[in-house]
Amino acid sequence: MEEFVETLKDRRQEEKLKDVNLDDWLPITSSRTAKWYYSAFHNVTAMVGAGVLGLPFAMSQLGWGLGAVAIVMSFVITLYTLWQLVEMHEMVPGKRFDRYHELGQHAFGPRLGLWIILPLQIIVMVGTDIVYMVTGGQSLRKFHDLICHGRTTGSCADIRLTFWIMIFASPHFVLSQLPNFNSISSISGAAAVMSLTYSMIAFVTSAVKGSSTTTSAAAVDYALRATTPAGRSFGMLSALGTVSFAYAAHNVVLEIQATIPSSPETPSKKPMWRGVVVAYAIVALCYFSVAFAGYYAFGSSVEPNVLISLEKPTWLIAAANLMVVVHVVGGYQVFAMPMFDMVETVLVKNLKYKPGFWLRLVSRSAYVAATMFVGLTFPFFDGLLGFFGGFGFAPTTYFIPCIMWLILKKPKKYGLTWFINIICIVIGVLLTLVSSIGGLRQIILDAKNYKLYS
Repeated sequence: MEEFVETLKDRRQEEKLKDVNLDDWLPITSSRTAKWYYSAFHNVTAMVGAGVLGLPFAMSQLGWGLGAVAIVMSFVITLYTLWQLVEMHEMVPGKRFDRYHELGQHAFGPRLGLWIILPLQIIVMVGTDIVYMVTGGQSLRKFHDLICHGRTTGSCADIRLTFWIMIFASPHFVLSQLPNFNSISSISGAAAVMSLTYSMIAFVTSAVKGSSTTTSAAAVDYALRATTPAGRSFGMLSALGTVSFAYAAHNVVLEIQATIPSSPETPSKKPMWRGVVVAYAIVALCYFSVAFAGYYAFGSSVEPNVLISLEKPTWLIAAANLMVVVHVVGGYQVFAMPMFDMVETVLVKNLKYKPGFWLRLVSRSAYVAATMFVGLTFPFFDGLLGFFGGFGFAPTTYFIPCIMWLILKKPKKYGLTWFINIICIVIGVLLTLVSSIGGLRQIILDAKNYKLYS
């Protein structure tokens, strides 16, 4: 009798799930009313963030020549691979690949495609949210210290970074309950404006500091940051990972495009690409100006987060750090939304939970808590950028789109398009291998002097 009752309950639950159109509930596909400028907001928010603040530090490990080449080449390659993803979103008539792993499954096969794309995408999105936890906490602490005129005056108590990360995490428990990408468009728009503003503050203040008489070019050391041959080599590898981390939007681009309406007359790729072009124009302005001005001002002594190096004018640098906080709040949500989509899909389809408020509240709150815990346990900003940039971002950004393009579009062998894709693949594979090693070494070095929950 008990077995019969359990079976009856299971059948009723299955019937309830059948009545629910899951695509109308999941965050990626529940709303397809986005405008082209939503695409611009989301792409700027996803790309300009912790990465741009680390570019001067990457320059200090690479030097002027190699650093400039790495940043410019990455810009060109990632713009090309982003265009490929936008083009492939609706390459099959009547079908939309709303998620990166769905396109991967179409290219590599249902099982292989899932195993190739999904682990990397999870690493990227979870890794980015962890880094944003650290960035938000560091920026809040820097804001506090500047307002209090530094720790030496005794005007304010010294608060550990652990608590700042927890403070930064607290609003995400509320914001994470917003249902889909379109519902966070205003947050993403504010974050995009903040990213442009604080990047310009970092650029102008760095340029002024670099051109002042007290920090003339002769007084700034532009030698490579490390003093030993091994340190220089590993530093270069980590810096390449930091650069690849800076170009991060590819992992959410198909999910963003999925929110844009599409028809045979006006496919989604047109407004999507319009938004991408605007976003990349802003990215170019922010990245090149901050990277070169920050390195020009501080040379090899620049901090992993360039805003930490800047001190004056106090009120402006404090405001810039607060803007970073606002931006990474939006950036966290943009990268978390596809993760929420994955988790909720598994919970409903595989584990047969009923979609609804409580499922979202528990699962999303657990995700925020998990990324907060890892962030406050391992707050190694520069090492995390290098490691996640190499291990996760480089494959999904630099060469997997090219491999899928060769498989699905089949360009003429040894033709120009074929050679361009092969070159991108080779560069991406090398970048993945070398930058992961450098980033992991940097984490190990940072951990030697780190006190748990300090």
